[in-house]
Amino acid sequence: MRRRVIAGNWKMFKTQAETRAFFKAFAPLVSASKHCDIVTAPPFTAIPAAVEAAKNTNIVISAQDVYWEKEGAFTGEISTSMLVEAGCRYVIIGHSERRQFFGDTEETVTKKAKAALAAGLTPIVCVGEHLSHRESGQTHKVCKTQFDGGPGLLTPDEFSRILIAYEPVWAIGTGRTATPEIAAEAHKFLRQCAAEKFSSAHAAALRILYGGSVKPDNIKGLMAQEELDGALVGGASLDPKSFASIVNFTS
Repeated sequence: MRRRVIAGNWKMFKTQAETRAFFKAFAPLVSASKHCDIVTAPPFTAIPAAVEAAKNTNIVISAQDVYWEKEGAFTGEISTSMLVEAGCRYVIIGHSERRQFFGDTEETVTKKAKAALAAGLTPIVCVGEHLSHRESGQTHKVCKTQFDGGPGLLTPDEFSRILIAYEPVWAIGTGRTATPEIAAEAHKFLRQCAAEKFSSAHAAALRILYGGSVKPDNIKGLMAQEELDGALVGGASLDPKSFASIVNFTS
């Protein structure tokens, strides 16, 4: 049985003070939650505050992005060693907003994932299609292209240490959520891609999260699907009670 992961991506929200206030309210609400791994990804400036606030809890901290070079003249970028030193355990890579607004490609996703793995971080590698792709029947084509050009270029050992997040771009921040069945079908296809590229064992062990307008009122239906190994939550992860309700979907 693959262990579930519920991860919250705060995007460009919350100051350090707001981060401390969030964890003060959130941590007690999930302290007894043993059924899944709990991950929170604050903005870079709030990572130290989040790490400190999450100390001695069952919550671990992720970054939202990373650069692949160890150091250098790369204004505005953050290295893997900086994230590790700050206390991060995970890093989100290739989020649709990074692809859409900041030029992430399959090539850079692969570089970032390899660098993160070399530093001991666990990458959450994102893939997913736009609405135009789904409406034109290209969902599988887009997911396969992103898989083959990204996670598919890792070594078998590297691949065994990543998570994938399927995030249909048309369902992110739109209020539109892929039905549990649509999400499960895409997850099943990605698992087939993993089996073809690596092995059936790699595919069976791969944890695939769903991301796209996940909320307290739809999490149970999504998690009822065997193919879904957790969720990458956006806006609903900003409120302690809302995110706790998603984490505690079994109760």
